[in-house]
Amino acid sequence: MQQPELSILIIDENRIRASIIEDGLREAGHTKVQVIHSVNEVARTIAATTPDVIVIDLENPQRDTLEHFFSLSKVVQRPIAMFVDRSDRTMIEKAVEAGVSAYVVDGLKKERVKPIMDMAISRFNAFARLTRELEEARSELEDRKIIEKAKGILMKTRGLSEEEAYKLLRSTAMNQNRRMVDIAQSLITAADLLGP
Repeated sequence: MQQPELSILIIDENRIRASIIEDGLREAGHTKVQVIHSVNEVARTIAATTPDVIVIDLENPQRDTLEHFFSLSKVVQRPIAMFVDRSDRTMIEKAVEAGVSAYVVDGLKKERVKPIMDMAISRFNAFARLTRELEEARSELEDRKIIEKAKGILMKTRGLSEEEAYKLLRSTAMNQNRRMVDIAQSLITAADLLGP
């Protein structure tokens, strides 16, 4: 199955370096490549074009510029490959924290652009999947807590066993065509309103 073509945004103030990245991507078969040279236009361009992947090249990055891109990467939720000429441990850690998918120090070569971008996409997708799974697990755990609390209320007020309370919640949910956790939450809310 053919993958849809990626739209790629290159951010680089240095036109020569930007053309190295652009050439590397075009030689690898990417045609939807846009280049911007002004860091000031970044947020507006990302909002207007919604690229699939962002490639940032910073020749001699100032700490403020890096911080700006790190905060941007937290917001845009896209794979980001960042090329820098020099860096330190703190900046690398901040890049990882911010969600930069590939942070490459002193490695800008035309033939390396495509594999690094592919790796950035893979890492971003893996991280997004893990984040989604974590959220689902948290939600399930929260749902279980609500159901347990509702079962406790039924056991106490109606003198039911744990299994009977669970069956009552489940059958009520099925009869009302609602999720069990929603029925449990309604029961908890009603119990709170009625008080001890």
